[in-house]
Parts: sequence; structure tokens; C-alpha cells
Amino acid sequence: MSSILKGIAASNGIAIAKAYRLVEPDLSFEKKEISDKEQEVSRFQQAIATSKSELEAIRDKAKTDLGEDKAAIFEAHLLVLSDPELLTPIEDKIKTEAVNAEVALKETADMFVSMFESMDNEYMKERAADIRDVTKRVLSHLLGVQVVNPSMIAEEVIIIAEDLTPSDTAQLNRQFVKGFTTDIGGRTSHSAIMARSMEIPAVVGTKSVTDEIQNGDLVIVDGLNGEVHINPTPEVIDQYKKEHEKYEAQKAEWAKLVNEPTVSNDGHHVELGANIGTPKDLKGVTEHGGEAVGLYRTEFLYMGRDELPTEDEQFSAYKAVLEGMEGKPVVVRTLDIGGDKELPYLNLPKEMNPFLGFRAIRLCLEEQDIFRTQLRALLRASIYGNLKIMFPMISTLNEFREAKAILSEEQAKLNETGVKTADNIEVGIMVEIPSTAVMADLFAKEVDFFSIGTNDLIQYTMAADRMNERVSYLYQPYNPAILRLVKMVIDAAHKEGKWAGMCGEMAGDEIAIPILLGLGLDEFSMSATSILKARSQISRLNHKEMKELANDVLQLHTNDEVIEAVKKVTEL
Repeated sequence: MSSILKGIAASNGIAIAKAYRLVEPDLSFEKKEISDKEQEVSRFQQAIATSKSELEAIRDKAKTDLGEDKAAIFEAHLLVLSDPELLTPIEDKIKTEAVNAEVALKETADMFVSMFESMDNEYMKERAADIRDVTKRVLSHLLGVQVVNPSMIAEEVIIIAEDLTPSDTAQLNRQFVKGFTTDIGGRTSHSAIMARSMEIPAVVGTKSVTDEIQNGDLVIVDGLNGEVHINPTPEVIDQYKKEHEKYEAQKAEWAKLVNEPTVSNDGHHVELGANIGTPKDLKGVTEHGGEAVGLYRTEFLYMGRDELPTEDEQFSAYKAVLEGMEGKPVVVRTLDIGGDKELPYLNLPKEMNPFLGFRAIRLCLEEQDIFRTQLRALLRASIYGNLKIMFPMISTLNEFREAKAILSEEQAKLNETGVKTADNIEVGIMVEIPSTAVMADLFAKEVDFFSIGTNDLIQYTMAADRMNERVSYLYQPYNPAILRLVKMVIDAAHKEGKWAGMCGEMAGDEIAIPILLGLGLDEFSMSATSILKARSQISRLNHKEMKELANDVLQLHTNDEVIEAVKKVTEL
């Protein structure tokens, strides 16, 4: 039976494919007394053999697609599956206690996990994690339950999940994953941002998609209107095929602007940049006519692995991006970990409110070895392009001064040892905390540029968690309070002869663009897939008229009033 779910349109486009549920399986079981012990041992050995062949396939695919370092994780899992120290006690337990294989596996594995985790040794703690992962895989085969693995998808599907972590999303193969839809999340959640950079349609925050959709159901993800159609009728499928063709034709029109500058109809020029996560994203920046990289999120170098990236690994990634942009500006944000982006291998304490906790620049100033390694890699790469360095989550002038002093120290050390670095690196900050926006006039005297991170600035100003659907009505990008803070930052920059950009999702929002143009924003950085649409929109706007609009909306009272005013003036 066909049905429709409403959610938040997180990434434009339309996808039609079968559902693939990326949901944690139910691995519960009961303790049973076994009469045929040999048969039970044989069943256990078969589950081990199946797990091995599965892991070998995953390892080989990871080696090809992601490189040796990612494949090493699965090599470690294969070693666990061949370890007699683990396997023999499990088989002995089945024979001596006459219990089912599930019980013998779980009790023995739990004993090893608890023993290794109690040791004050990083290597042993990693082995505990390996045993936990492998146990889950073997248990799934004993129970006949499928363990999901996004990297092994080999047919066209739409992913159905409660949520997608950044590492889940990074594993998705765009050739086969045509779209995704989740129970939770918003337009600015990391899964949504990744979907836009991968150019796959997504609808998030549906609340119940994992309850409503089964594996193999035919699904339409309408990322334009925020709808998910489950087992649609042939008429609805035909209608959406036409919508898809219409959208593709619109994209072809925008594509004609790929080599054009971004200019309003009365000749005012602004810069359109792209937000990227890895060097692989450069292809999208070029294809969509990006004039800069306005935000390089370096944390993806640190994620989905067992240890910190080396200085040389980082240098290679930064150099690749700088060279790939051929002299165009590249704004690199230093490590922004915390909030919803965790690094398990750092063993940071759990926090009640991680978004307001030990993260980003706070972590880097405390863990200076990590910070200095990244800064050295950036400085070494700086001679290969037009590098600008940006510190995230700055809330006080002292934080900025300390971070900049560390950067200067590392540059001096490199230069003393004969390592060349660029001598014209602009150093700026991400403005995402209200205290910084309010003090922008003082910051502007010391920084080279501002980039406004509206995703966090909005949630901090409105005291509304952007991941929480129950307060999503307070995530209001056009609220006059937000617009006034944005104006303060832009005006402060211009007064000191500096430039102001925006790298939050608001920069590519069609309602926000006319206001930001009127407020004098110099650089708009967004998902690469939004650039051509934004360029087309700006080319039809009159800068002088948008200045008047911006002044008018700053006097309005509510988010909705601002939306109405923009629609009235721009005919959106």
C-alpha cells in the first residue's frame, strides 16, 4: 500500500529506488541447553567461516576504494577470527556447559573485552573494540540476521536510517546510493551537508521512516519538497520521472553559468565558494564553477580511522586542494572536533552538552601537539596555492591571539630549518558564537577576515539545538536577531578594510541570498551543488534594491515577516 511521509528537504533532487535499511539489527537471544554438542560446535565454526569470507571481501573493497590504512581495520578483525586464544574457550564452553553457541560466544567475548578495557594500554583498548565488532558479526550469522555495511552496497538503493553519522555517509558509494532518508536530523546536520556535497537527494527528520519502510520497498525521495513516497502507484512514479527530467533540465540551464563571474544585474561582484570535506570534493567545486574553497573541513582527515593523521598525510591532502584550486582562495578551517563529531581514539570524556563543551579551538589549545602538527602541515603546503587559515569556535580575543601566536611560532621554526612557507597567509576566524559577533569591531582590528558560521551561530543565539526536531521551529535563519548579528560582523570587517564571508548553509539559501547581498557580504560559501543556482539568482538581483530590502527586514519582528518581505520584493 502506498503512503507519504513528510520531512525536511535536506538535499535537492529526486531519487527512485529500492529501500536499504541501515538499521542496527536485533541480536538478542535466549540461553538454551544443547544435546548435540558437536553439531553446535560445527554451527559456531560455520559462522566463523562465513564471517571470515565476508570480512575478506570488505577488506579487499576497502583496499581498492579507500586505501591500505582503512583496510587495516578489517585485517585486525580477521586476526581476531583466527585467534585460538578466543575461539578455543568458546568451543570448550559449548562442550563442557552444553550451552548454545550464542551464549558461549557472548560470555567469552565479554570477558576478554572487559579485561582489555581495564588495561591502561591504548593497543589493548583497540583490541577490545575489535573483539566487540567481530562478536557482533559472528552473532549475526548464528542468528541468521543481516549486519548492514554501507560500503558493500552494490545495487541502486535509497538508504533508510534513524540517522547517518559522518563516517557512515563517507562510506556511501554514490554510484549505487541514489538518496537517503532519516528519522532525525535537520538541514544543517552533518548527514544533510554530506548529502549535498555528494549530490544525492535527501529528506531528513521524518520521525518514523525506519518504522514505515522495509527492505526492498520501492521508495521515492523528493529532496525538493521534503516528501518520501513509499511503494508509490505507477501514476506517481511517472509524475516523479517527469519532475526529475524537469529538474535535470533546470540544472543544465544553470550549468551554462559555470565559467561566468558572480555579478548582480547592476554590476556588483561577489565571490561564490564551496564547502568541502576532502580533496575528492574538488571535482564538484570545479564542475560547479566555484571561485574559491570557502571552507575546507579538515576534521574528515581525522575521522573513520584508528589514530591521528600524520603531518605528512595532512600535508599531502592540503597540498592537493591548494594545487587543485590553481591559485584561487582556499580557506582551511583548523580541526573542529566535538559536538556531534567524535574521535573515539582521543578518549575524550563524555559531556552533558558537547556542543557547548570541549571542542574545536578549545581542544586544540589544550592538546597543542595535535594543533601544532596540523599547523606545520598547513604552513608547508602554503607555497602551493592561495591559503587562508581559519580558527573555529573563537569566543574571546585571547583565544585568537594564542592560536595565532602558536601559528607564528611554528612558521618561525620551519623557516629556521630552511622549510619555505608563504609569507602572505591571511588568518581569520569563524564567527559562530554570539559573543564574537557582538565584539566583531574589536576582532576586526586583529583578524584578516571573518567567515560567519551560521549553522552554530543560529543555534547558539536562539538556544535551540539544531539536531532536535522538537525545537526545530526555533532554528530561524531569517530572524531579525540573526540578521542584525550578521550585519554587525560585515560592517565591522568593512570598517577595518577586511572582507567578510559566510560558510554556513544560510549562504546558499535562496531566501537569505538577497538579504546577504544587501548587507554587503563579500563571499558566499556553500555546498558545491548550490553554487550555480545561487549565481543564477544573484544575476537577476539588483544590489541597490537589495540594500533597501536588507535595511527594511532588519526592522521587522519575526522570521516569517522577513520571508514574506523577501518573496514580495524578489518574486521567489
